[in-house]
Amino acid sequence: MAVYHLSTRINSNVPADSLLYDLCIYRMDSERNKFSLVDVKQQPLQHNYETQSHPTEDINDSPTTIYIMEVRLYRKTMLHTRCVTPESFTKMYTLAEFSSGKAWSPVKRENPCYFETTGTMKPESQGGETKRVTITRPKRPFIAKEYPVGSPRDPFEKKTIERQIDKRFNGFDFPGQIAASVCGPAAFFYCLQKDRPDVYAQAARELWQYGKTKIGNLIILPGEGCRHPAGIFYFDNGDPKITGTDWMTLAGLRDSENMILSFDTLDSPVAGITMWQTLTEWFEKAGYEKVFSNVGITQAGIQGIRNLNKYIEQDYRVVTLINDGLLENSTQKTTLPTHWIVWESPVTQDTNGYISLNLFSWGKAINWIKPQKDLHFFINRFFGGMVFKPLS
Repeated sequence: MAVYHLSTRINSNVPADSLLYDLCIYRMDSERNKFSLVDVKQQPLQHNYETQSHPTEDINDSPTTIYIMEVRLYRKTMLHTRCVTPESFTKMYTLAEFSSGKAWSPVKRENPCYFETTGTMKPESQGGETKRVTITRPKRPFIAKEYPVGSPRDPFEKKTIERQIDKRFNGFDFPGQIAASVCGPAAFFYCLQKDRPDVYAQAARELWQYGKTKIGNLIILPGEGCRHPAGIFYFDNGDPKITGTDWMTLAGLRDSENMILSFDTLDSPVAGITMWQTLTEWFEKAGYEKVFSNVGITQAGIQGIRNLNKYIEQDYRVVTLINDGLLENSTQKTTLPTHWIVWESPVTQDTNGYISLNLFSWGKAINWIKPQKDLHFFINRFFGGMVFKPLS
């Protein structure tokens, strides 16, 4: 148990003593219940534009726990105080960053900001004066080559992305990567969406707004090619092959790890391969704790299934490597490891010896195992997995 003192800072050209702030620092659980550490209204800033240092209650959260902050700013004048940021500014940091004065960005626009133009206009009695004020904003980071800004099928259009993020936050659908080779990132973001829907949503928003995000110590910074992908985003019937949100998160994460190959088209199979060492690193940097692993290039056998069954029965996150020929709708003919999935139940066997397993893949959490397949068929396409404690 410990008491933390939390703060952030803003950017402004207005005297600090002329500004007030609202600050809420909170996290959500898997059921979207909100737990606030700080929730204050219209507080004065310090002279260096830092907020006050707000103490928490005595809590037992790990310093790596991710929290979301919401900030609103107010401008004081002689006559009244008015809100100058109608929409709250949101950003996420770890508890350690909030408590050590590191919950801010060196990039000005990635902080709560309020600026005013300066200068005195000539009064009308002296002939008046006209001045031009130029307001600029950065270009949108993600723009598809075949669907530029203004296109009716722009996959990264703001309202489209907002609707997709809202559906993910509320658990109405899940990452769907069937048209791109990003099953590793899909497994990671599925677990994140289930455990911390607030963090998932904030990461997606930051990618759309800034072209980058940071989840704990996991930095997602896709390159130019990934942010301006080529390829057709839609099937002939108009359904998306991959949503804009999934491209930003899944392809963005995979591209961040590629030192040589760029994930810059919808079908980048080589760039999309994820090794288990890399996948483990993503989970651990985001704050997950790995408790068991039996993954490898050889089949894990019956004992491997039994080991993982014990963990899924205790509600751990179980991520396994398989040959996708194990799943319905796959035409895979080899038995090599090709695909990452997330278990939602133990592996079971019915009275006829047929195997069932509820699992997440390709945007759905269902029993994907091909019907009437026995344990031998399963084992030949199963290469073990990794177990993580759910992220809190």
